[in-house]
Amino acid sequence: MAETGQDAVRNGSGTLSDELRNQLEELIVSGALKPGDRLDEVELATRFGMSRTPVREALRALTATGLVDMRGRQGVTVARISIPVLLEMFQMMGALEGLCAKLAARRATLSEKAALRDVHARLIEALSTGDPEVFYAVNSEFHDLLYDAAHTHFLAGQTRSLRRRVAAYRRYVTHQPGRMVATIGEHQRILDAIERADAEAAFSAASEHVSLLGDDMADFIAALPSMTFQDI
Repeated sequence: MAETGQDAVRNGSGTLSDELRNQLEELIVSGALKPGDRLDEVELATRFGMSRTPVREALRALTATGLVDMRGRQGVTVARISIPVLLEMFQMMGALEGLCAKLAARRATLSEKAALRDVHARLIEALSTGDPEVFYAVNSEFHDLLYDAAHTHFLAGQTRSLRRRVAAYRRYVTHQPGRMVATIGEHQRILDAIERADAEAAFSAASEHVSLLGDDMADFIAALPSMTFQDI
């Protein structure tokens, strides 16, 4: 399909491909597009009303973030992760989240602490709905506030990037029996440590909250559809 003049102008500034990349990223992170789903250039161009050039550039950008795989004749698909790599990612998430919480305990302002408490109260309300998707959305707000309260740039960016990279898998954690209730208590321990400026306790609480260990990890992996894993 030939690129239209409008596409060329917008694509020249990066706007059109950036917009599509952001939309596709949200579809992947939200779970609307699942690991292993095929991403066809022609279908995407038709769906979003644009030429194939910005679609191709958007897919390349997503490949660079690890959210999309380009495998020659196999085409382009939403990236799948092998179990060993997924375990490493969760361990790294634990370390990064712990460091964010540690710095938040030392740096969070009064207004940031109040914002964390407010979102935690909303999370308790979300628990009463019994809806994992509602709970997951509010839970994400809590973690975003935690990163902001750490007052960093590189660390917060890297933590958000990794969190989005594993989002398609991590959503399943919220659906595990008893996980939402456990999250409330774990967040409370993080908040308590931040309130009393106990950096080491905040690190431990946040790291343990994110890192799935032992039976929790085994149950989580067992609940994931096999197609979401990459063969090794």
